[in-house]
Amino acid sequence: MTQNPLTALFDAQRTAIEQSQNFTHDAIEAQRTSISALSDGLETAGSLAESNAELTSGAVHASLDALESALPEEAAQFDDLREFVDESVDATTDAQTQSLEATIDALEESEAAFDEFTVNYSEVVDSSFDAFLDAHEQAEANVTAVAENVEEATDEFDVSA
Repeated sequence: MTQNPLTALFDAQRTAIEQSQNFTHDAIEAQRTSISALSDGLETAGSLAESNAELTSGAVHASLDALESALPEEAAQFDDLREFVDESVDATTDAQTQSLEATIDALEESEAAFDEFTVNYSEVVDSSFDAFLDAHEQAEANVTAVAENVEEATDEFDVSA
């Protein structure tokens, strides 16, 4: 194949097209990674919610213990209040846990659907880019053939005549 001024242009176009294809795959992978990171973050939030519940319950119990020890004996009973705090913290923790579990389940289902979508999408993207690159290659071959024909015709043209 003869080098002509358009060869560099076709090479640059082909490189740009191939980079676009790679960027498309990178973007899909970044989305997949972000969904996975979100799921991991929600699981961590669940652990933090449980730790926070234990800390809150412990702080309230410690406050009640301090208050109770500052009062004369039998002046006040805080057992019912302690039980209420424990039940409230447990109920809140259970609600948070159920909500996070439901969100994580929905996110995992979405992640599976996204994975299926991206496989199909990637196949379409690749076949589209491949078809475009084939057409691009054919266009380059046609332009090169025309350039060679023009060059041959100009070589045959006798300027002295």
